Amino acid sequence: MKTTVHIEPKKPQYSVVTGLSFAQVDDWCGHSVRDLKMDVIYPEQGDKKSPCIVWICGGGWLTMSVSAHLLYLCELAHKGFVVASVQYRTSNHAPFPAQLEDVKAGIRYLKAHADRFCIDPDRFGVMGESAGGQLAAMAALTGDRKEFDKGAYLEYSSAVQAACPWYVPSVLGEMVTRYPQEMQAGTPESLLIGGNAAVRKEEAAFASPINYVTEQAPPFLLLHGTCDRTVPFALGERLYEALEEKGADAELIAIEGADHADVHFFQEEIWNRIEAFFKEKLGKEEEKDR
Repeated sequence: MKTTVHIEPKKPQYSVVTGLSFAQVDDWCGHSVRDLKMDVIYPEQGDKKSPCIVWICGGGWLTMSVSAHLLYLCELAHKGFVVASVQYRTSNHAPFPAQLEDVKAGIRYLKAHADRFCIDPDRFGVMGESAGGQLAAMAALTGDRKEFDKGAYLEYSSAVQAACPWYVPSVLGEMVTRYPQEMQAGTPESLLIGGNAAVRKEEAAFASPINYVTEQAPPFLLLHGTCDRTVPFALGERLYEALEEKGADAELIAIEGADHADVHFFQEEIWNRIEAFFKEKLGKEEEKDR
C-alpha cells in the first residue's frame, strides 16, 4: 500500500548534544587537566531564539550526573526551552567555590555560543536539586559577584533571570549540627568547604545561599517536601522568608508528604508548574522586545 501525506511542519527538529566540553579545570593534584561536560537539548530553528534553562544535578557535592534526568529535561525542552545540564567538580576534586565557578563557566559558555544553540542570552534560568539546588540558588544570587567568574568567556555575564532550586540546603552550618559531633567533620557540607562546617562558621556561611539574598535577587520558585529527612523543610522556608523580606519575587511550593528527591518531584503537575514559572519569568521573545 502506498500512502502520500502532506505534512506542514509546525515544530522545529530537536537535537541532543551529549558530553560537550565547556571548560577545563585542574586535575590530579594540579598536575593535569580535565574537561567539564554538559548535555544540551536545543531546537534547530534558524534565527529564532529561545530561553535557556541550566540544570544542576544533586548528590551531596560528592557525586553527580549530567544525564540522569535527561528524559524530564527533554520534556521541558519540548515546551519551548533550550535545556543544558552542566557538570561541576565534586568536593573530592576541589572545595567550594569551585562548584559555583564551574556552573557559572557553563552559563558563560552557553551565552558565548548562543547563536549555535538558538539561545536568547538575555533569558536564562537555573534549576537544581539538593546540592544542585544550593548551586542554582548561589548562581542566581551572585550574578553581579565577579569573584566567582573564573576561566574563559569572561566578557559574558553569568547572571540569570530566574531560579528554581529544589530542597535547597540554604544554611550549611545548620545542616551539620544535625549530626553527632564526632560525625560533623565528615558530612557532605564539611567536605564541600574543606573543614568541619560546625567549627569553620565563616566558610560555611560563605557557601550558604541565605547570606547572598539582596533586593536584586531574580524571581525564585522553591520546591521542598514537607517530610524531607535529608534537607529539612525549614531550610527551604528560611530562604523563602529571606527573599520575601528583601521584596524579591518568590514562591515556595510545599509538597505535602514528600521526602528528599522522591517520586513526588517527577510528577506532571510539578513539571507543569516549573514550565509555567519559567515561561512567565523569562517571557516570550516577542514580549521581551516590547
